[in-house]
Amino acid sequence: MNATNLKLKEFFVHQLRDIYWAEKKLFKALPKLQEAATTPELRDAFGQHRNQTQTHVERLEQVFGMVNEKIESTKCSAIADIVEEGVDVIDETNRGTAQRDTGLIFAGQKAEHYKIATYNGLVNLAKNIGFNNAADVLRKTLAEEREADALLTHIAEKNVNYHLN
Repeated sequence: MNATNLKLKEFFVHQLRDIYWAEKKLFKALPKLQEAATTPELRDAFGQHRNQTQTHVERLEQVFGMVNEKIESTKCSAIADIVEEGVDVIDETNRGTAQRDTGLIFAGQKAEHYKIATYNGLVNLAKNIGFNNAADVLRKTLAEEREADALLTHIAEKNVNYHLN
């Protein structure tokens, strides 16, 4: 690997460690969001995504092995702040309200958008530095993150926002 690709691999691994921390943090936070959600659809979406998140963590561990790197995490400040925002929504809204679900959807979509951006970048970078197998694994997670975001949008448009009118 030439010097440029070594620097790119270093950046790739740093981003991998960042998203690994983020996924593990979200795995721990999702039960709180699920319990706080009002509508059954939103509760189910958070529960379903928690199961997917466990798979995402396992895939990331697989990718670490594919690129011959130790499985480590680096704190992701962005996700830490988004999780804190979700906790604030729970603390600052009344149980059983559309306001709470709307706030939880906002927090959930902020997390999804961060992860979509990160996985998209990781897929492209992996391909560019020759980690095609890792790119294939990461692409699966990227697709699932996009689906989770679309589901939250659907819940907001068809259920939660409807109840605000």
